[in-house]
Amino acid sequence: MNIANKLTVFRVILVPFFVVFMLTSFTPYNRWIAFGIFCLATATDKLDGTIARKYNMITDFGKFMDPIADKLLVCSALICLTSLGEIPAWIVIIIIGREFAISGIRLVAADNGVTIAATWWGKSKTISQMAMIIIMLMNIPQLLILSRVVMYISLALTIISMIDYIVKNKAVLMNGTK
Repeated sequence: MNIANKLTVFRVILVPFFVVFMLTSFTPYNRWIAFGIFCLATATDKLDGTIARKYNMITDFGKFMDPIADKLLVCSALICLTSLGEIPAWIVIIIIGREFAISGIRLVAADNGVTIAATWWGKSKTISQMAMIIIMLMNIPQLLILSRVVMYISLALTIISMIDYIVKNKAVLMNGTK
């Protein structure tokens, strides 16, 4: 397993620690510890992709697992924020619904020997979601309007990226090939 893939696995391992610090109160700094864990995990997302491209370490494992690691991190954060009443559940349902739909398409494709890499829209969606979560995790009242604006931009990119993904991969849906 190359270093880029190890970073992806490390991101998955960070998720339970993030959730524990988000939803418990071991210390008065739990929220900031969760914030730090989320930022570290987000940084590994950027780093693993950069390393994989720069050193030609792109693998089918990475193409498959990197988006899943992102989804796990983002969905966990959104569920925690929903349980704390900080983001409307309907937005989280749309975002997670999109993630399940796209994961389903990826599974059908993988079952047929086709690996589907992330698109520009999908990457933009992930960046906007991570930015939204980072702003929300800071929980600073002065950033409330910014967090709402970024939340709706993220929601729009989630929907646009899903439509783009379905249109570009309709052959996978229709007959399992690209």
